[in-house]
Amino acid sequence: QVQLVESGGGSVQAGGSLRLSCRVSGSTNTGSLGWFRQAPGKEREGIAAIYAGGGNPYYSDSMAGRVAISLDNAKRTVNLQIYSLEPEDTAVYCCAWKRTYARGSWRDFVSWGQGTQVSVSS
Repeated sequence: QVQLVESGGGSVQAGGSLRLSCRVSGSTNTGSLGWFRQAPGKEREGIAAIYAGGGNPYYSDSMAGRVAISLDNAKRTVNLQIYSLEPEDTAVYCCAWKRTYARGSWRDFVSWGQGTQVSVSS
């Protein structure tokens, strides 16, 4: 069973940066690890994902250029660096895993963390 626990959220001012981390346990040597977010009153959207074995990251059009996803195999974490935060980035950010990798796909993620709140003030 795959378990995911996020950390690193908080309150920041517009223009700042945050690094979110997701600790992964269970068998995730294959498939994809991704980051999603859900803002109040909006649908959940995929932001970034990466092949669970490392490499081949992809990003949403809305966030490309402001985020970077990475794996730390020693710590078993998948990390999301977010730059130039805007108030519109205020949301709950979750990490997730699925059994397959398909570049650009935000579907079929089956294991989810509880999420970490990011609040951006102007």
